[in-house]
Amino acid sequence: MRSPVTGFVSLLGLLLVLIVAYMSLFTVQQTEQTIVLRFGEPVDVVTDPGLHFKAPWNSVINIDKRILDLENPSQEAIASDQKRLVVDAFARYRIKNALRFYQSVGSIQSANLQLTTLLNAALRRVLGEVTFINVVRDDREKLMQRIRDQLDREADGYGIQVVDVRIRRADLPEQNSQAVYQRMKTEREREAAEFRAQGGQKAQEIKSKADREATVIVAEANSQSEQIRGAGDAERNRLFAEAYSKDADFFAFYRSMTAYENGLRSNDTRFLLRPDSDFFRYFSNPGGKASGETSAKP
Repeated sequence: MRSPVTGFVSLLGLLLVLIVAYMSLFTVQQTEQTIVLRFGEPVDVVTDPGLHFKAPWNSVINIDKRILDLENPSQEAIASDQKRLVVDAFARYRIKNALRFYQSVGSIQSANLQLTTLLNAALRRVLGEVTFINVVRDDREKLMQRIRDQLDREADGYGIQVVDVRIRRADLPEQNSQAVYQRMKTEREREAAEFRAQGGQKAQEIKSKADREATVIVAEANSQSEQIRGAGDAERNRLFAEAYSKDADFFAFYRSMTAYENGLRSNDTRFLLRPDSDFFRYFSNPGGKASGETSAKP
């Protein structure tokens, strides 16, 4: 039969084993890497996820190995053309050497402070070598690449790899933006006034040319019409002369009928003529002889 003392010692031994096992085991997550410390000094780095063993008197520190974001407050930089810029940028990085990271900066908060200083210095160096137009329009992608490369070289001493640097915004300060806006507005208004003046001058030239051509065309048309009318009158006179030479009585009759048609066409025509006038001789005598001539014949 087991004595009470033996049972107590066994229970104490089991408890001691559990405590030692608890102090000797540690886990590494997929998103972490672990540094094993012995009395504050790193002795091992574990990057593989899973359950691991260590000496009971050692301690561990977990360090994130995911890609981390670094938000940088807006900074002012001066371009090579002396224009002041307000730059809003951010960076993304990861801890590639946990031991160097722990020995140099110790924590992510300290690393963010160091990287912020390095990022601002890289921004000012790179943007100070190019013009404002290069930053906001022409070479923005290349400039971000240059900033990333410089920051990555300097961050390597902290065991950090800079994955990306992006310039979210790069604008002129508010007071400069207003001045530039007013200058651009004035320039555009001046160009618009020039275009309107040139358009008005061109319109006047086109109108003058069209009026001149219209005058020439009308004059030519009038000239042609006068020529045609003159030719027609000449032909009419020739026909009249030809008809008169062939039959003078019939020509006189025709001319009288034409005169009746033209003279009596309107409804309000008034004539104050003697009935035996020569104009109406065909009304009293179909032969067209005047009354005096009729009476004078035998």
